[in-house]
This record gives sequence, structure tokens and C-alpha cells, in this order.
Amino acid sequence: MSASEKPPEPVLLRRDQDGIAWLTLNRAAQRNALSVALMSALQEQIDAIAKDGKIKVVVIGGAGPGFCAGHDLKEMRANPGRQHYEALFNQCSRLMTSILRLPKPVIARVHGIAAAAGCQLVASCDLAVAAADARFAVNGINIGLFCSTPMVALSRAVGRKPAMEMLLTGDLVSAEHARAIGLVNRVVAPERLDDEVRALARQVAAKLAAAIAIGKEAFYRQAELGLDAAYAYTAEVMTKNMLARDTEEGIDAFLEKRPPKWEG
Repeated sequence: MSASEKPPEPVLLRRDQDGIAWLTLNRAAQRNALSVALMSALQEQIDAIAKDGKIKVVVIGGAGPGFCAGHDLKEMRANPGRQHYEALFNQCSRLMTSILRLPKPVIARVHGIAAAAGCQLVASCDLAVAAADARFAVNGINIGLFCSTPMVALSRAVGRKPAMEMLLTGDLVSAEHARAIGLVNRVVAPERLDDEVRALARQVAAKLAAAIAIGKEAFYRQAELGLDAAYAYTAEVMTKNMLARDTEEGIDAFLEKRPPKWEG
């Protein structure tokens, strides 16, 4: 590389502030398409954050005009063949489940387009805040590729019929529609997006981290169980949570009308 050449920008940016890790997909020219390199970088950060006690909440956003356009189709077609495709979709599936199993809440900060695997990424996050002009789609059907792996996250985030309509039509839906079906939590004016995400992240980060870790794991595990098994499992989880020293302090502080003094 000559002195005049700039090194390539990283495909993922990380900024930590006030216990919040802001991860930004940084392939703006490709609409932040999930290349192998970008998924690897995101996986690396998720794995690192899982062990980082200073980080309480994660925010995932996108650089440039949109959140994420899905998989990198050019990269996919440049490497045709079963072995490559299986490795790619397995890598993506591992990434999405790692986000779900991360013992810290993950918030999607969505602007512009979130399509196909980009919509899957939104659905895989615990919370999502969208700009009013954001749009969502699982539009693989439009090119003859049913969004089967994005369907896993989508069908667990929204009702079956709204999910199937998106999957069968490939249509872009508005941020307000996404909120109505449960894909996102809040819709705000584009100029307020960062402030809204920051306020939500700080509110969650202020809670007892150990309780959130216990609760997030229980939330997703109980959803896959039958009713009786779910209650039996969560009763055991709450018992474990109640026996924690910081939880006892939190209850005592509430009863004594004072702020809790947590060790964690």
C-alpha cells in the first residue's frame, strides 16, 4: 500500500459510552449487506461483549442510507455451490442465535431499509426503535429465494399471518405497520432516532444486570415450552433470582423507600 492510499474502513464500528456498546454496520455503499466479513466481525464483538462486565446494553445500527439490505448477493453468486451456501447460512444462524443468547439486551436502531436478513437481524434483537421513514421486508421471494432463515426470527417476533404475508408478498411495510405487528417497539421522527435509542438503552442499563441476564434467558426458553413446563421452569428461575443478594437489597430498598445499593 502506498503512502497516499488509505487503509480500508472496518466493516463494523464499535463505540462504548455509559455502559452501552454501539455497533454500526459499516458497509454503506453496499447498504450494509451481511457479507461473510461483516457477520464475522459482528460475531466477534457479540462474543467479546458477552464477557465484558462494563457493557450493559448493545445497540446495533447501520451507517449510510439504511440499516441492512440483507445478505450480500454479489458475494453469494461469486461463490456458488452447496458447501459455500451451507456455511453462509449456518454462520448467519449462529450470529442471530448469539444475539438472542447474549446475556445483555440488544436494541436495533433502524433507519432506511431493513430487508431479508436485515429484517431478520431486527427480529433477532430484543428491542427495536425505528425511524418513521424506515421500511421492512423479507423480500427474497421476489428473486425466487424464500426467506426461510429470516422466517425463523420473524415468525417468533410477530403473528403468523402478518409474517406469512410479508414472506409471500415480499412487500416493503412501513415502520408503523412494523410496530403494529410487533416487529419494532417504537417509531420516532428520524431526527429523534438516536436520542430515543439512547434514552431507552440508558433506562435498561440502569437496571440490575444479573436480573436482566436471568430474565432474558428465561424469556426465550419459556417461549419454547408448554404452559405447565413454562411455569415450572420460570418458578425455579424466580426462586434463583430472589435468593440473589442484590435482589434482596432491591426489595428491602423498595420497602424502606430508598434507592438500592447494588453490588453488581
